[in-house]
Amino acid sequence: MTESTTAGAVASGTVDIGDLSVRRLGFGTMRLTGKGIWGPPDDHDESIRVLRRAVALGVTFIDTADSYGPYVAEELIREALHPYAEDVLIATKAGLLRTGPDVWVPLGNPSYLRQEVEMSLRRLGLERIDLLQLHRVDPNFPLEDQVGELVTMRDEGKIRHIGLSEVGVDELKAAQQITPIVSVQNLYNLADRSAEDVLNEAQAQGIAFIPWFPLAAGPLAAADGPLHQLAVDHDATPSQLALAWLLKRSPVMLPIPGTSQVSHLESNIAAAEITLTEAEFAAISDAAA
Repeated sequence: MTESTTAGAVASGTVDIGDLSVRRLGFGTMRLTGKGIWGPPDDHDESIRVLRRAVALGVTFIDTADSYGPYVAEELIREALHPYAEDVLIATKAGLLRTGPDVWVPLGNPSYLRQEVEMSLRRLGLERIDLLQLHRVDPNFPLEDQVGELVTMRDEGKIRHIGLSEVGVDELKAAQQITPIVSVQNLYNLADRSAEDVLNEAQAQGIAFIPWFPLAAGPLAAADGPLHQLAVDHDATPSQLALAWLLKRSPVMLPIPGTSQVSHLESNIAAAEITLTEAEFAAISDAAA
């Protein structure tokens, strides 16, 4: 199972992003940039091959952000995939200022958000962004001003749907008092399930939940860890099982594993074809608790 087969991301099923439908195994582009998520990739041509191979394997959800590079990931996406296939959704984010490698500063000034959306449209070669996610809520500006600026741009035809990233249930509900929210992107994986309450709320509402850093499994993936024998049984890798667990965890789950190598991409996408039994799912869940 370590190599992808013809089914590819199709085997993961679909989830709705507002009035759009995408495959439930997407691709995250953060790792296509340089060290510290800063600057260009070490291997530009391989990054282009990764993006094109992802779409060839059935991926229809590409997650990015203006802050990846900054700007590098969006530029690579346009170079590799424009003009975009009709079923491919490019989701980007605004709301983080980059001042150096591994430095991320929330900035929710409405004027800054507008500038970044306008520049993302230009870099991606789009007239409208299908999903624009507020990368972080900036406590220095009222939530209604930050989300409200995105609503204004949606009304202008520059954004189709609005999502949030790294929010709690209260922030999600507060934003929903301003406008419909179609997705939430939070840190979530086998080893870190601190966003369980947000996932449960998203599932109850039928909102897509996009777990970032989805492959982290910690000691569970060690040679003597609980994932090891299951991986052997499935002829799979622990990382593939971690993705399979996410896909089984909730019908609104939309993992976006990222990589800068085609071989790793193919291995990740192959996880869509792994079916865990209820007993296996429970065993992994209990071991990770």
